[in-house]
Amino acid sequence: MGKLNWGMIGGGEGSQIGPAHRLGAGLDGEFVFVAGALDHRREAGRDYGKRLGLAADRAYGDWREMLEGERTRDDRIDLVTVATPNATHFEITKAYLEAGFHVLCEKPMTMTVEEGEEIVKIARATGRICAVNYGYTGYPLVRHMRAMVARGDLGAIRLVKAEFAHGHHADAADADNPRVRWRYDPAQAGVSAQFADCGIHALHMASFVIGQEAERLSADTVSCIASRELEDDAMVNLRFDGGAVGRLWTSSVALGRQHGLTLQVFGENGGLRWSQEQPNQLYWMPLRGRLQVIERGEGGLSPEADRSSRVTVGHAEGMPLAFANIYRDLAEAIRAGKEGRAMDPAADLYPRAEDGLRSMAAVFAVAESGKADGVWVDARPPMFR
Repeated sequence: MGKLNWGMIGGGEGSQIGPAHRLGAGLDGEFVFVAGALDHRREAGRDYGKRLGLAADRAYGDWREMLEGERTRDDRIDLVTVATPNATHFEITKAYLEAGFHVLCEKPMTMTVEEGEEIVKIARATGRICAVNYGYTGYPLVRHMRAMVARGDLGAIRLVKAEFAHGHHADAADADNPRVRWRYDPAQAGVSAQFADCGIHALHMASFVIGQEAERLSADTVSCIASRELEDDAMVNLRFDGGAVGRLWTSSVALGRQHGLTLQVFGENGGLRWSQEQPNQLYWMPLRGRLQVIERGEGGLSPEADRSSRVTVGHAEGMPLAFANIYRDLAEAIRAGKEGRAMDPAADLYPRAEDGLRSMAAVFAVAESGKADGVWVDARPPMFR
């Protein structure tokens, strides 16, 4: 089977996320970039698409034009990535799923729990893939952590501690900076700022690794910069459905922290620690043993980690390679569907619409609990209770 056709909505010139997606999608030669509606400015999007190599008739002015242009083509796209502003994700994802396209949507998948439940139902009814780009779970050693937990190396999981804290919004003088201000404006960001932006990455990674979903939570949210309506720091206590306890801290005012995504998992027989800023090392402490450093790319790792490693041991890897693993998983899923076979279990790791829905339910639960001085609330979406 030849290459799969891929299209992108958003991610135009100057965007932060667009290049990472284009690098990730193209890395393995599974996808060819054939269609795009890359900018809210129609002509700017067309021009940029053509400069990236798109044919003139597939460099579209907007997502609706792209939908109409692609739906009847014999060589139509197999997968579309939605990398537009948050408030547009639901409408675009819904339209493309209903038209029979597979979708990879940037997080958050929707702005409300009700929209999230609708997307899950549509994906299930149409049989189309709806993936959500929790791209950090594409790192090989994150996948190895998951494999270690699943095969019982840690025993029963007692505690998971997740962080996603940075200091890039710590300057109160940025109050009128439009690139920062919108994130803390309920009219544009919804009910949550920092947790919805970064905290859900940490929560999804915790659930992904330990194989448990958040059931209840209690949140302390605060706007350290008083002019902000939405939180710039949150501490969340969690109870997972498999019995694990969770502690999650997320912040945008933690000066000295750069990216700050870290995960620690503690079981009855051992503990693991990983940081996205040093992704090549995983620290493993077995009970009554000695601290060990597991290196990405070394021998004897899990099939999930081996499949996800692209460069030899000792060389740095980065975010586009993690994104590439999500795309590689999706290519395998799409090909397996076309060929009527089961997909490779080591590739069956991409985040689903159900993950996007659970994240949105957690966002609203954190907002509710934070306003009520940390009262414990149900973190599950209604359809999963």
